[in-house]
Amino acid sequence: MRFDVISLFPEFVAQLAGHGVVGRAGERGLLTLHGWNPRDFAEGNYRRVDDRPFGGGPGMVMMIDPLRAALAAARAADPAPARVIYLSPQGQRLDQRKVRELATRPRLILLCGRYEGVDERLIQAEVDEELSIGDYVLSGGELAAAVVIDAVARLLDGTLGDAESAGQDSFGEDGLLDCPHYTRPVEHALGRVPEVLLSGDHARIARWRRQQALGRTWLRRPDLLDEASLSAQDRALLEAFRAQWVQATGEPPDGDA
Repeated sequence: MRFDVISLFPEFVAQLAGHGVVGRAGERGLLTLHGWNPRDFAEGNYRRVDDRPFGGGPGMVMMIDPLRAALAAARAADPAPARVIYLSPQGQRLDQRKVRELATRPRLILLCGRYEGVDERLIQAEVDEELSIGDYVLSGGELAAAVVIDAVARLLDGTLGDAESAGQDSFGEDGLLDCPHYTRPVEHALGRVPEVLLSGDHARIARWRRQQALGRTWLRRPDLLDEASLSAQDRALLEAFRAQWVQATGEPPDGDA
């Protein structure tokens, strides 16, 4: 898979994406990352890429022509069809379902804004979709681009050493949060590993993990349960978890009926 990043700081994205899982995917030839600086396509001695907004107000807005030229160069660098994504707080919220969709595409061009953003005319003419990684404002789209690259890279076949790791992550294929995990030592001042995980009974362990994932999602992200496809067994496990939780705490979590 190929990523092209349009940014005033493409080397910053390359450094972030050059380590860990993404770095490993690059070494294995599963993805390539290419940076394009719109300043290289700007005209004049100052290579200007921004100007004051019409209508007044603070800050600067990135200009159309340098960005459009950078996008054209990125598109021309490879014949594979590319989807252009603008990283923006106004975009659709990135979630695991969207990440899975992006991972099926051969190419992504990630457009990173700076200052007060990008001229709206460029977005309307050149951008296929806008994505947001959260309801907050960053200095630019580079960190968001790195998040997209990392999340997508994890799903590429051959990136992870354990073929099941991606499916067991938080926000896995079933849309639930992850269950708790433990390692050595069994006994510690902070507590003991749950007995079920020491039992060697794989069916019982799998059932416990599923219940913990359901319960943790109910406690922390109940909105995810609304979209999850729960089996009758899942619902029974969740009801048992809820009953145990209420018995232990004396009341349901805030907002739960």
